[in-house]
Amino acid sequence: MTRAPRSDAVERRRTLRRRRSAAALALCLSLALVVWASTSGSPAHPTFAKEAGRKSAVSRATLGHFVRRRLPVALPFALQDAAAASVGSGRVVLLGGLNAADTSTVAVSVLDANGVHAGGTLPVAQHDAQAALLGGRVYVFGGGQFSSYDHILAYDPASGRIGEAAHLPTPTSDAAVAVIAGTAYVVGGYDGERALATIVAWRPGEQPRIVGRLPYGLRYAAVAASAGRLVVVGGSREEAATSAILSFDPTTGAVRRIGELPAPLTHAAAVALGSYVYVLGGRGSAPGSQRRGVIAIDPASGRAQRDGTLSLRLSDAAAVLVGESIWLIGGLGTAGASAEVFELTPTAP
Repeated sequence: MTRAPRSDAVERRRTLRRRRSAAALALCLSLALVVWASTSGSPAHPTFAKEAGRKSAVSRATLGHFVRRRLPVALPFALQDAAAASVGSGRVVLLGGLNAADTSTVAVSVLDANGVHAGGTLPVAQHDAQAALLGGRVYVFGGGQFSSYDHILAYDPASGRIGEAAHLPTPTSDAAVAVIAGTAYVVGGYDGERALATIVAWRPGEQPRIVGRLPYGLRYAAVAASAGRLVVVGGSREEAATSAILSFDPTTGAVRRIGELPAPLTHAAAVALGSYVYVLGGRGSAPGSQRRGVIAIDPASGRAQRDGTLSLRLSDAAAVLVGESIWLIGGLGTAGASAEVFELTPTAP
């Protein structure tokens, strides 16, 4: 990252109700249908019913209708600020990060619900990077250790090989990354001297380009892609946590303010799931002010509402969508870095 004169080191430790038919059929036909439906056991399309139920739970559930559990696996060591991406088949790859000694690591780990194994090493130790899966490979954007890096690294989950794929326009750590239609967007960040207000777009095989600008330099924002747009939540403006909810439209390059958080928040994680963007944990402006709240944001209206709590106060964690669940991995708690993995799974109320 930016191990920026660690003022940052002080600042970061970072449904399924069916709708009844409105059609007005003859009373006897309606009664016959009701009786048939209730006595036949619905054998014709059991798979469809199951899929419909799953979709409803994912698209409409709020955290009050999530099952939360600690997975029976743990990281090999406490870790925060790692880059992370889901690589399919219930697996997540973690790249770099800060260990319990506040030291950057080169470790690459692959975990699933059964355990963790080594997945290779980065060319340099780093933390405060973000990762995205594009075309079967995991790309790591920026990061740093004692200074910020401009590299985009390509990691092959099948072979464990890793190498440089491209370079960002400027060294960048503390940024957020989300993917829309095969393009990764790098939002904000820090170049080693100042916070960045840029939104950089990149696709494998192309050159990175600046496609939008934030209203101010921003680090540690929580960002997720929903309905073809980026939702940019909170983050640090200079040393202060912010409360703005911004929306970026890649078709126009426009950034607009669509809402406000209940309170300023930075160093949080965000995941788009169904109709909402969920913002998990984070902290206020002061180090040690970790939060355990979950906030659900409607990307269409910008409305933000508190939607439950995590099992502990946590910032700087990696959050990824694994199947239909959110995995929250590592992070910084009030007692230090964490090696635990939590799962949040939506269910029908």
